[in-house]
Amino acid sequence: MLSFLSNIVLNFFIALGVVLGGSVFGALAAVLTGQPPLKTMIDVADSIKIWAIAVALGGTFSSFRVLEQGLFKGEIKSLIRQLLYIFFAMGGAQLGYVILYLIKGRDIN
Repeated sequence: MLSFLSNIVLNFFIALGVVLGGSVFGALAAVLTGQPPLKTMIDVADSIKIWAIAVALGGTFSSFRVLEQGLFKGEIKSLIRQLLYIFFAMGGAQLGYVILYLIKGRDIN
């Protein structure tokens, strides 16, 4: 069984990897189809951030179940834990997007 800190680090890097990997392969597909690869990378990264979070959490239904137990059954510790998992997965997905945006060469809004 992984520790809480290990799960947080895993969630962060899984979400980061999903965004970076999906965008790189999307850019490869763009090259093969004659589309602009950098623009495609940014578009793909923006559209798959939410999926990267879901992948990092291992599926959304278990996350909703834990959130429900925390809110309605008073299991505050599991609620806080799940919120931290979501927060760090969002951070990883956003970092992947920012890295690709910086590669494109524009400043972030």
